[in-house]
This record gives sequence, C-alpha cells and structure tokens, in this order.
Amino acid sequence: MTSQDRISSAQMTLLFLFFMTGSSIVIVPAPLTNIAGNGAWISLLMAMAGGIPLLAGILYIHNRFPNLSLIEQSRLLLGNALTAALFIPFLCVMFWNVAGIVIEIGLFFKSTMLKETPTYAVNTLLFLTIALTVMAGIEVMARMAVVLLGLMFGFIVLIWILVGPLYHPEYLLPVLPEGIGPVLHAAYVVYGFPFSELTVFAVILHLVRRQDNNGLGKRLYAALALNAAMLIASVVSSVMVLGPLSGDLKYSLYQLARLIFIQEIIERIESVIGFSLIIGFYFKASILLMILLQTLKGLLRLENERLIVFPAAFACLLLSLTTYTKEAEMEEIVNITWPLLNTLAYSLPLLVIFAAALIRRRIRSSGAS
Repeated sequence: MTSQDRISSAQMTLLFLFFMTGSSIVIVPAPLTNIAGNGAWISLLMAMAGGIPLLAGILYIHNRFPNLSLIEQSRLLLGNALTAALFIPFLCVMFWNVAGIVIEIGLFFKSTMLKETPTYAVNTLLFLTIALTVMAGIEVMARMAVVLLGLMFGFIVLIWILVGPLYHPEYLLPVLPEGIGPVLHAAYVVYGFPFSELTVFAVILHLVRRQDNNGLGKRLYAALALNAAMLIASVVSSVMVLGPLSGDLKYSLYQLARLIFIQEIIERIESVIGFSLIIGFYFKASILLMILLQTLKGLLRLENERLIVFPAAFACLLLSLTTYTKEAEMEEIVNITWPLLNTLAYSLPLLVIFAAALIRRRIRSSGAS
C-alpha cells in the first residue's frame, strides 16, 4: 500500500460523519416521530448512548493494532476459521446494506421528483456513479467529502432558517404523551439505523496515516455527537412546523422545503433541496461499497480490490432491483429486523475481536508480572 492510499484523521472523520448523517438525516425524522411523537429527541439521545460503547471498542482495537485491517486483526487473534465464520455473514449483510441505500434513493425519487422514471434506470445510473467514485480511491473520496458534506449541511441549515416563521414551539409539548414505551421502541429503531452501523468503519481505520492516529478518537466522538445533534435538530424542526403530521409525512426535510415561501422571491425550491439531500444517499452508498470491497480484499487476500469494484456494484444492483422494492416491506425491515440484524452481523464480530484482544492483553500482563 502506498502513501496515496492513506488519509489523515480529519479526512477519516469527515467520511465517518458523512456515513452517519448522509441518508439518516432524510429517512430518520419521520418514522421516529411516528413512533415516539414529541419524545423522538429522547430516543436519539438513548440510541447515541448505545453507539458510544461500539465506537470505544472500535478505537480500542485500532489502537492495539493500528497498522492491521480488521480482517488481519481477527486472523491474528482468532485464527482463519473463526474469522471466516464471523465475516461471511458480515459481508452478506453489507451487500444488502448497499442495495438498501440505493432502494431508499429510488423510493425517494419515485415519491417526490421522478415519479414516472423506471426504478431500474435510477438504480443503474446511481450504481455506475457509485462504482466510479469508489474506483477513484479513498483519498479522492475524502477530498470530495469536504465539498459535498459542506453542500449538504449548508442546504439543511438553510431549510431550518427559511422555515423559521412557521415554527410553533408549543407543538413540542407534551413530551411523553403515551409514556416511555414508544420512546424505547424508537430508540431501538434508530439504534439499528444509523448508530449500530458505525461498526463497519473498523474495516478502514487502518488507512489513517500513522502520525495522525493520536487525534482520531476525539474527532470520531465529536463527529458522532454532531450527527446526533443534526438528527435531533431535524426532528425538533419537523415537529415545530408540521406538528402531528410530522410522523405521517415521509422525508421531513423535503416536506419543510416545500413550505418555504418568501415574498414570491424564494419558493418551490424543494427540487434543489431534494437533489442536495440525494448527495447524502449517494456518498454513503459509495463509502459503504468501499468498505465492502476492503472486507472482500481481506477475506480473499486480494492485492488490488479495484478489480472487483464493478462486479460487486453489479451484484448490489441486482439486489436493489429484486428485493424489498415495496415501501411497506422496507419499513418493516428497518423498524423491526434491521437493528437485530446489524447487532448480529456487524456488532458481534467486533465484540468477539474486542474480547479476544482484551483477554490476550491481560494474559500478557499477568505473564509479565
């Protein structure tokens, strides 16, 4: 691996923030408020609290073996057989995860802007763009993240500002009209997406330059907090504008953009806002495809993962066209199955590697003493 294949800790943090916020800022607010009502922001805080130990485990393993990929760390601590047993399900779920993000983009297009466009046309164009982005390499993607993340966040903040006259703070009360049960259910849902997904970032942390490792942990914790703050702000702004309808209208930020009207000068800007939000979907899918390829590279011991970029993208395209293309099926998967599936497929390998690293360190410490 050459120096061009590595990035700084600040660039890795931007990729992490984009990955965590990219699609969740669009998808999460509506179903979350539908389940928890005005207490949705409490659910987000609880889910973030569940994501912090996962991030701590990732950083602990990375600090122990900073120059090894997650697959190499697993082989060192657990052996080849157990590594394969843990990471084959990890890989299978990741294939579906990439496809699921593009399915969500297709559903967003079909329900908002491109209602007559065939799904296969949208998905094919998106996967071609995603594959070409991944082919450019992680350093180019990190540089793209600076511009695209600023563009996406800028438009989101602009929405919050322009809908300011429509805010009704009284809509935020009562906080727990139906008790704590719906809040806990919503916390389970939002933990599954996006907070439990942060474990996949352990696959690429070894690509941070060695001299930048010292500041990586603080930056990733800050990015996780910023992600939670953005989601909370989106939920609160949606509730203050839409009131009880905030849980029934999908893609809350897009719905807020449709309400913007300032003296016949600024109006009907939802298409521009919509395309800026699609940036988040597209770049998260690109990051996840890159992580998928790094996992395949480790499991198959490949020298150059770019050889399988297009075959992997094509497999994800086929999945996106043949599985869970109906909104009702997608909602059931995201609200019920996905948190459990992520815990078993993504978090379990990390926890096993973390436990093995901890036990090995204690054995060495006791042997030395």
